[in-house]
Amino acid sequence: MRTLKLADGGVVPVIGQGTWHMGEDPAERGNEVAALRLGIELGMTLIDTAEMYGEGGAEEVVGEAIRNRRERVFLVSKVYPHNASRKGVPEACERSLRRLGTECIDLYLLHWRGQYPLAETVEAFERLKEQGKIRRWGVSNFDLDDMHELAAPACATNQVLYNPDERGIEFDLLPWCQAQGMPVMAYCPLGQGGALLRHPAVIDVARRHGAQPAQVVLAWALRQPGVLVIPKSANPSHLHSNASAAELKLTAEDLAILDSAFPPPARRQPLQMV
Repeated sequence: MRTLKLADGGVVPVIGQGTWHMGEDPAERGNEVAALRLGIELGMTLIDTAEMYGEGGAEEVVGEAIRNRRERVFLVSKVYPHNASRKGVPEACERSLRRLGTECIDLYLLHWRGQYPLAETVEAFERLKEQGKIRRWGVSNFDLDDMHELAAPACATNQVLYNPDERGIEFDLLPWCQAQGMPVMAYCPLGQGGALLRHPAVIDVARRHGAQPAQVVLAWALRQPGVLVIPKSANPSHLHSNASAAELKLTAEDLAILDSAFPPPARRQPLQMV
């Protein structure tokens, strides 16, 4: 698995595992735990979750999946904006730590901007670092104006929506993050609902390589320096496919086909979120 180096020297795989919608159906818990464990074995050792996902249910699934495997996993979780106060951040973090069954979160993100001043949230994050509860912190769903306002060199990443259907960040936010040496974590890299994977252009490129459409879409995102992806899957076949996507190299002709179907942004666009 290819890796990406963080500003503080940490190393993460370019393909991790998302957990949105996990922990919502108790009947699926065994399958979800097994899927995350398989993903770890395949090298997708970065696992992204949040207190929002299943209202803590996804963190509980992750906690079970990483039991006796914690040292192999780079663990990411996120705090709700309404908990992002000086008092609320440490309380939310403690709840997440309990659900995850760990003493420290590798990367703790503000899920999106809310009512509390960024300086207050950052202060709380820095205190958690000092206490050893988190190793680093970052943000999610921050546009370029938000990043300028944040103005915090210690911010480790910005997690945003990015796939061929949603590539507005390429106009300004992504180049800025690349110039800062700040990795971008792409969520929903395969789109939603399956339409992106059924698009004729994606299928055409996949056939040219004898690959799966999902591998093409992930490889498309990973062509960008400093980008990592966190697809979610509980399907063993899809997990194997996702894990090998980092080895797929798209040609200039492939990229031209995809650009024609999904044009790059010609002007600044509002940051898209899901």
